[in-house]
Amino acid sequence: MKDFSILTLPALLSSSVKKFGDLPAVGFVDEKPLTYSDFDRMRNAVTALLEKLGIVPGDRVALLSANMPHWGISYFGIVSMGAIVVPILPDFSETEIQNVLTHSAASAIFVSQGLKPKIEKLKPGSLHHRIAIEDFSIYETTAKKVSFDENAKPEKSYTVGEDDLAAIIYTSGTTGKSKGVMLTHKNISSNAVASRSVQEINSGDRFLSVLPLSHTYENTIGFVLPLICGASIHYIKKPPTPAVLLPALKKVRPTLMLTVPLIIEKIYRTKVLPNFQKNGFTRFLYSLPPVRKKLNAVAGKKLKETFGGELKFFGIGGAKLDKTVEKFLREAKFPYAIGYGLTETSPLLAGVNPKHTKLQSTGPPLEGVTLKIHEAGKFTGEGEIWAKGPNVMKGYYKEPGLTREVLTEDGWFKTGDLGILDDTNYLYIRGRKKNVIIGPSGENIFPEDIESVINNFKHVAESLVIQSKGKLVAMVHFNREEVESKYQHLKGEVSEYLEEKSDYLEEKYEELSKELRDYVNARVNKFSKIHEVWVEKEEFVKTATKKIKRFLYTKTHA
Repeated sequence: MKDFSILTLPALLSSSVKKFGDLPAVGFVDEKPLTYSDFDRMRNAVTALLEKLGIVPGDRVALLSANMPHWGISYFGIVSMGAIVVPILPDFSETEIQNVLTHSAASAIFVSQGLKPKIEKLKPGSLHHRIAIEDFSIYETTAKKVSFDENAKPEKSYTVGEDDLAAIIYTSGTTGKSKGVMLTHKNISSNAVASRSVQEINSGDRFLSVLPLSHTYENTIGFVLPLICGASIHYIKKPPTPAVLLPALKKVRPTLMLTVPLIIEKIYRTKVLPNFQKNGFTRFLYSLPPVRKKLNAVAGKKLKETFGGELKFFGIGGAKLDKTVEKFLREAKFPYAIGYGLTETSPLLAGVNPKHTKLQSTGPPLEGVTLKIHEAGKFTGEGEIWAKGPNVMKGYYKEPGLTREVLTEDGWFKTGDLGILDDTNYLYIRGRKKNVIIGPSGENIFPEDIESVINNFKHVAESLVIQSKGKLVAMVHFNREEVESKYQHLKGEVSEYLEEKSDYLEEKYEELSKELRDYVNARVNKFSKIHEVWVEKEEFVKTATKKIKRFLYTKTHA
């Protein structure tokens, strides 16, 4: 922290502009990036625009946009004048967006072209100004004769304090009702500055951004952090499908990336593992540890090339990484790193770089953060993770009751996660406290552990373990394309006995379900054995960090 005497977002940006003014800061892949000086000039112009619209310190300004350079310019333009930014996740429904705008009483909103339809019919009483983020043109306002001038400067000077509110972040999370997390300038700034201790970042580094900037994980670690280090950040104009992402990786050759477990798990199960499962012989070879390690090392080299060949840090956060996939990454010598945090903690609480990972651990507490295991079990050492530090939120907006539930009087934040700290102070997450299923004899059953086993069964895309009528049930979504492709050639042989292909496939799903149940029950303890497998035709509904919205399914089948 000693490099930064003032922990506010404008102070951090000002320091970077002085140090890295002519270096590239943000840009789209295939386009010339804006320099730090360009970024700051446009940030000033956005502040000047808001000033003309009558926005004053303390006003809330919403930001609903796909990732782009202007997202960050808008963000800093808002917070630099003491106004409060309200980032909205692009995948929020119209109802959720309406709730956020109403609850926050936002005065203005920056919105990208593709998301305009989501707010066309919304009429929150406080919202007076709508600004197109691509060119900062105003398409709806109560002000008169106001337009954007990219060379304009604010008429007033603004002083922002460390404890002033910078952002209210509404997260759908996995619990249903969105809450507005209040983060101060010091919360976000201290977390970005402390995160440098996990991995060295310099002005030659290149980030490729694929997660939504409106999520705290990408916002602090994938945006504010690289900016204070003089790195460049590159955005893609379309969703990161393989057809879009692969060319971008070749062009940018990123040195650092942030992602979520689902992405790398999908790559392993669809691109890597099938090469080792082609036939009985290759499956046998891959089952031998010495051979498997060599095969994984070869696959790791190819994977690094796919990501551009210069990757030194592949950050994984937002959910627990599957153990089998992590073993592959270790043996592949792929530069993965693990982090743990929550929106309420700005977000990072613990993290470790690729050189110091331990299997299934999120690493030690971040510099300046204190973690403790509350009411740790006498024999297991397991308990709820509590955190304290300058990154812990101010509270939930307009929700003092909810705030008191998670923040103790002496400043500890109750994360709601169960974990263990080992003798080297490395943290291991067991699962969400509210997700734990109590077995018939009072034992704790962690559904995430069972799901990890299920997800390594052939053709499984994703799964969810719930309790229904006192029994453990696995809800499973199979990769239907994969299954159909595998059994397509067999369909012709039995077509004379079946009217439709779908009948035949349903039989196959039944067979797979029975096989899956036996597979899982042979690999879990007696309390965690599943009673039934329910085949889900559609993908599960997920949060921004690709976690399944568990509450939707546990409520339905309780």
